[in-house]
Amino acid sequence: MKLAINLLLSVLMLALCLWLVWPNAHGRAALSETLDHLDWAHFVPYLIGFYALIAVVHVCRSWRWNYLLAPLGVRIPFGRMLAVSSAGFAAILLLPARLGEFVRPALIRKKGEVSASAALGTVFVERVGDGVVVSLLVVGCFFALKTDASPGWMMPTAYLALAGFTTVMLFLAFALWRPRPTVHFALRMTLLPRFAPKAAAVIEEKVLELIRGFAVLHDHKNLAAFIAWSAVYWIANGFATWLLARGLGLPLSLTGAFATMGLVAVGISLPNSPGLVGQFQWLTMLGVSLDLGSGILDGKSPLYGRLLTYAIFIHGLQVVWYVGAGLAAIGTRHVSFADMWRARKLAPEPVPGDDPVA
Repeated sequence: MKLAINLLLSVLMLALCLWLVWPNAHGRAALSETLDHLDWAHFVPYLIGFYALIAVVHVCRSWRWNYLLAPLGVRIPFGRMLAVSSAGFAAILLLPARLGEFVRPALIRKKGEVSASAALGTVFVERVGDGVVVSLLVVGCFFALKTDASPGWMMPTAYLALAGFTTVMLFLAFALWRPRPTVHFALRMTLLPRFAPKAAAVIEEKVLELIRGFAVLHDHKNLAAFIAWSAVYWIANGFATWLLARGLGLPLSLTGAFATMGLVAVGISLPNSPGLVGQFQWLTMLGVSLDLGSGILDGKSPLYGRLLTYAIFIHGLQVVWYVGAGLAAIGTRHVSFADMWRARKLAPEPVPGDDPVA
């Protein structure tokens, strides 16, 4: 039932986003003209620079996870970490509703060392940390871009994202301080213990096991290292977003590029369409319109062809990168098809021998 609901949400998101982004006759003509007149000699150096920055993003995004795992007593060599992360990133991209987030924890589970549930807790911290950083980035960039002509959804979206991720961050803090009372209170707020007490008890124990992965929040040294690697990751990502736009002749400012990146990052935290098809393009186009004006979204705008080309390219180039890296990882000794098959479970059980949360 859980899988069916996730798949349904994914398909609905795909249909909605394709409907939103699908160009009309004028838009299709503008896209065709832009592609026909694309100066590849001018574009290729920008493409190389874009992929160089994406490589930096990939390495930083992979390696920083070690600093979340370190407080659990886990240290993974660079080669294995890169392979596991590459396979996991490909799964996040290809599976609906971000179900691929379970792959990385399942791939590193090891009896007596770390359970998949505890490792999943570190991924939860990673996602929340990214969410807070991106939300702050979105608020700052949106303020910088705000004009009288800005759309009404612009600032409320930024504040809502910031409020949501900040609330989850507060839960992390209280969960570390008083794990069981915090989880018990959160479950009571859902009314689940009243209507399904057995299910609530199971969920409570699972969440308490998950909280083991929050240990990095007590470890200032590893937390600082994680933040530093994350900063490089997001800065490189923003510059890659800006560089590709310039290569395609789209006059996107650096602030606009970071705003676009932030909006996409917040938007894809929702249930995602398969491969982020439609969703990524739509969010990219909305982000660019905050910098270049909402008129650019009109299929008759002189920049519309470049905008649509950019939205297609920035998504497609990253799909090629992450899927390619994932396939390459499966060809190494660190990750196999059998490993990926075992990691397919949506909620892996803790490994026997792990210490329970007090």
